Amino acid sequence: MSLKIENLRVSTKLMLVNAAILIIILVLTSLLTIAGLYFSVYHQAEVELEHSILEVRRSMERSETMSDAELPEPLPPEAKEWALRQNPDWVPPPPFLRLLYRDGVLTPGVVLRVLDADGRKIFDSAIHYPTIEKVSSHIIPDPPFWANKEMQVVRFGNFYMYYEPVTLTWRGDVYHLHFVRMITAERDFMRALGHGLLLTNLLGVILALCACYYVSRRALQPIRAITEAARAIEISDLSRRVETPRAKDELSELVQTINHMLDRLESGFEQQRRFVSDASHELRTPVTVMLGYSDMLSRWGREDEETLDEGITAIRTEAENMKALIERLLFLARADQKRQVLNKEPIDFQALVADVAKKADLVKGDHTLTLEANEPGTVFADPVVMRQMLRIFIENAFKYTPAGGAITIASRREDGALRVEIRDTGVGIAPEHQEKVFDRFYRVDSSRVKSDEGGGAGGTGLGLSIARWIADTHNIEIHLESEPGKGTTIRLTVPLAEKEAGEKKI
Repeated sequence: MSLKIENLRVSTKLMLVNAAILIIILVLTSLLTIAGLYFSVYHQAEVELEHSILEVRRSMERSETMSDAELPEPLPPEAKEWALRQNPDWVPPPPFLRLLYRDGVLTPGVVLRVLDADGRKIFDSAIHYPTIEKVSSHIIPDPPFWANKEMQVVRFGNFYMYYEPVTLTWRGDVYHLHFVRMITAERDFMRALGHGLLLTNLLGVILALCACYYVSRRALQPIRAITEAARAIEISDLSRRVETPRAKDELSELVQTINHMLDRLESGFEQQRRFVSDASHELRTPVTVMLGYSDMLSRWGREDEETLDEGITAIRTEAENMKALIERLLFLARADQKRQVLNKEPIDFQALVADVAKKADLVKGDHTLTLEANEPGTVFADPVVMRQMLRIFIENAFKYTPAGGAITIASRREDGALRVEIRDTGVGIAPEHQEKVFDRFYRVDSSRVKSDEGGGAGGTGLGLSIARWIADTHNIEIHLESEPGKGTTIRLTVPLAEKEAGEKKI
C-alpha cells in the first residue's frame, strides 16, 4: 500500500492530503456542532427543570411565614362545586400552590403534579401527560450519555422526558411533587440536524475532492512546464533556459536555480571541451615531432651520426616536454576531483623564498635575478606546492623576458601578511588578456611569445592555472600588473600563520 502511495503523482498526493484535511475539518466541525447543540439544548432543559424545582421550594418556604390573609384567596364556592362534580375525590389545593399559581414561577414546558401524603392528586398542570405511574414505570435504567446523571430519563417509544420527584413538607403536611420536562422535540431537531450535517459533509467531501484536484493541478502546472522545458534541454544544446515565471515565489526561485545550474553545466561542458581539445592539440605536437624524427632516423640515422644525435636529442626533448605536460594535466585533474593531497604545516617562508631564488639563479641564463628583500615570516602551507607556485611565476618571468632583462623578487611583512612581489622587464601583457592568463591552455601569442634571444616558444598554458589553484587553496591573493613592452609584476598576499599574526596584534 505504501509503495502504491509513493508511486502516485504529486498532484494526486496533494489532492488526497488537502481533501483529507478538509474532510477531517468538516467532520470535526460537525461533531463539535452537534455536541455543542446537544449540550446547549439538553442543558437548557435541565436548567429549566432545576429552576422550577427551586422556585417551588422558595414559594413553599415563603408561604409558611405568611398569614392566611396574605395568602391568595381560595377558590370560589362555585369552582369547588364544579371541581367536585368532575372528581368526587378532588381536594382543594393547599395555599402554597395558590401562591405558586399566582406568581407564575413555573417555567413554561415544565409539568408539575402534586400528591398529598395519602397519594391523592391535588394538582396537575398538564392532565394530558401520562400518569405518574406510567412515568415511573418507563424510567431508563442507563440514561444516555447526554443526560444529566442526577436526573431520571423517561422514554415512551420515541418520546423522552426528564423526570424528577421531590418530597417536601409544608406546615407539617407531606406533599409529593413530580416534575416532568419533555425533551422529544429537541431530540427530533437534533436527529434532523445530524442527518442534514451528514448530507452536507458528503457533499462537502465531493466538492473538496474536486476543488483540491483543480487547485493542485493549477498549482503544479508551472512545475510541469518546468519539467517539459528541462526535458527538452539536451547536453548537445545547453544554451536553452527555462522561462522564469512572473510571480516572485518559490517556483520562480526554483527556475532561477535551475537556470543557474544550467549556466554552470554549460560553462563546465564548454571548459571540458576546450580542455580536451587543447590537451589533444598540445599532445599532438610532440607526438608528431617524435614520429617525424623517428622516421628520419629509420631512413638516415644509421649512417649519419649527426642526424642520429639530432634525432635522439629532439625526441628526448619532446618526451620531457610531454612528461611535464602530462604531469601538469594530472595535477589539475586531481585538483578538479579534490584528490590533490596537501600536507600543510608551519614553514619558514623566508628560507623557502631564499632557496627558490638561489636555485633559480643557477638557471637564469642571460637574465639578471635579484632578491631585493626577504623579511622573516611563518606561514601555514604545503612547502612542496608553495615552492612549485613560486617557481612557476619565476619561470614565466624568465620565459617571457628577453636576454639581458631583469627579474626582481621581494618578500616584505605588511598588515599581518607577507607581500611577495615578482617583477620582470619582459614583453608584458595587454590589458584585454590579463584576466585570462590564468585560464588553462590560454596563451597570448601576440604579446607573450618569447623572443628569439630567449631561446624558443612559450609553454603549455597550464602553469599559471596550477599557480592559481595553489594560491586559492592557501587563501593567497594574486594581483597582476602588466604593460606591453614594460614588463609584468605579480603580487602575492600570503597570510601569516595564526599564532604569529596573533602575537603581532598583541
